[in-house]
Amino acid sequence: MLARTADGLYWLTRYMERADYVARLLQVAGHMSAARVDGAGESEWASAIIASGTADAFFERYEDATPERVIEWLAFDSDNPSSITSCIQTARRNARAVRTALTTDVWEAVNGSWHELRGFDPKPMHGDALATFLDWCKTRTGLFQGVVAGTMLRKDGYHFARLGKYLERADNTARLLDVKYHVLLPKAEEVGGLVDYYQWLAVLRVVGARRAYRVLFHGRINAANVAELLILRREFPRSLAFCFGEITYDLDAIRGQDPRRIAEAKRRANSMYAQLKFGRIEDILALGLHEYLTDFVERSDELGGEVASGHMF
Repeated sequence: MLARTADGLYWLTRYMERADYVARLLQVAGHMSAARVDGAGESEWASAIIASGTADAFFERYEDATPERVIEWLAFDSDNPSSITSCIQTARRNARAVRTALTTDVWEAVNGSWHELRGFDPKPMHGDALATFLDWCKTRTGLFQGVVAGTMLRKDGYHFARLGKYLERADNTARLLDVKYHVLLPKAEEVGGLVDYYQWLAVLRVVGARRAYRVLFHGRINAANVAELLILRREFPRSLAFCFGEITYDLDAIRGQDPRRIAEAKRRANSMYAQLKFGRIEDILALGLHEYLTDFVERSDELGGEVASGHMF
């Protein structure tokens, strides 16, 4: 497979996955703000910026994270490469570059999303209009993921596309969990309280895990169980363990590349997956969840760099 084709497929799926994640962040920030639980709603807008990974650029422009600024920045701002608008536009550019490697259904899912996106008026975008836009984004990215899974041949292009999806998803899950546990860590007297409960509930909402949590864990939501679900439970398709199980599978399934070039990426991925597969949440918490997640994000970025740099092609 040509390097530019593999690269285009990889970034196409990364950006579509990121658009879905940012839509979920905004949706939950709006819910939390409307609830106004002991001030948790106000902090949720700032946490959405931090969890998106764009805090430095945002606070260079703005002094504080008001709802209007956060919505504009994460949904429509073309200067933010991780805004929903930028993600879908960049995904379409990559799709056009690798058009011959895509099925008609995959191309139409991306191209149709871009054309429909242009029909939304970004200002003003609040209340029902914002909810409609975010639901549209989640629906379109879900459609894209479905047609990729349902129509693409199981050849190298498909596996590079999945690598982009699952590396992006793992990175997003780790950053989201770290924001709650480290950046938004409540005061000692608030741990286990109402604010703490609603912040963990917000994390579950972002990743669509409320029902999964109820099935796998019984009782009140708590930090240890949420961390176990999102890190180690392979039953849940947004957990780090699930994502890296899929990443190692796709790396092993790639056949048309030089085995020597792909070997380092396989080594990194399998090392990380082994730690997730055999890890225990008690050991992770004893080490320090923030330290664990920081190390994970760094190693995941290194793996992503290995793929995106062309060393595997």
